[in-house]
Amino acid sequence: MLRGRLGLETARIPHADRHGLLWLSRGALTVRDGTLRFERQTGPDADSSLESGEYGIPFQSLSMILLGPGSTVSHDALRLMARHGTGLVAVGEDGVRCYTAPPLMPDTSDIARRQMRAWGDAEGSRITIARKMYALRLGEVLPHTDLNTLRGIEGARMRRTYQNLSQQYGIQWRGRRYDRANPTAADIPNQAINHASVAVTAAAVIAVTSLGAIPQLGFIHEHSGEAFALDVADLFRDTVLLPAAFRSAAEVAKNPRLDVERHTRRTTGDLMRTERVIPKMIDRIKTLFQDVAPLEAASGSGLAFDATLMDGWPDGEDGEEEL
Repeated sequence: MLRGRLGLETARIPHADRHGLLWLSRGALTVRDGTLRFERQTGPDADSSLESGEYGIPFQSLSMILLGPGSTVSHDALRLMARHGTGLVAVGEDGVRCYTAPPLMPDTSDIARRQMRAWGDAEGSRITIARKMYALRLGEVLPHTDLNTLRGIEGARMRRTYQNLSQQYGIQWRGRRYDRANPTAADIPNQAINHASVAVTAAAVIAVTSLGAIPQLGFIHEHSGEAFALDVADLFRDTVLLPAAFRSAAEVAKNPRLDVERHTRRTTGDLMRTERVIPKMIDRIKTLFQDVAPLEAASGSGLAFDATLMDGWPDGEDGEEEL
């Protein structure tokens, strides 16, 4: 590399011009001769079609690398990706677990500022975003502007959806029941829904992280530390989460030797990969905030500087302590 000549060592491609996500598993992510390399240690399997061998990774054209089970990453690889703004997320098989996600630090804070502006307007934009989410899920724009009313309508629709799916897959449905203290006490359909929910939520965390959105600021969910990720996951509840859960429950009912958690995770992961759920999540997040003006930095007008805040600071020229 010709340092200082072309600026290649510090070049950064805007995320808008990058190609999204790359899934890697069962290999070592390292740096050799200034290039990110992935050495896959096994042949093709259910998680990857890659043959064993060493591959150059065009990390500057990627927004994020999803590193799956059986993989390692070197310090040099982390440093190189951080310098060029390429995120790394450690995920479970099929992306149905999200174990850690170092800050992506996107090129712009646009999504976060739009999200903050909408969330901060509790009587206006916040409920508008919630109504958009329900419209995406229910297929119609509801006229109601009270969040509890919208939740009630959604609950009634969900009860019908549960009944319809139970009939479609031929399993008995006794209602939605979930004991956080003892999740395995639930029947098989409810356990399957729980496991599918974890998988889809992990995908939503990846999507939220990749855009630099704020996970804590949800518009329907409110108190969770990943409230917005839960909002995004619910956008795929009817089309991905519940069909995968009921399909898995039906198969476990036919073959009790199947492990409900593992089978549901794999079924959900397969469906998410086929439906390209994470890219769709990213697109829907952008759509939610496209009509919201980004929150601008406060101007200097109206902000008075209180000189008494300097009281107690060490004396010295320009506020620096004398040595």
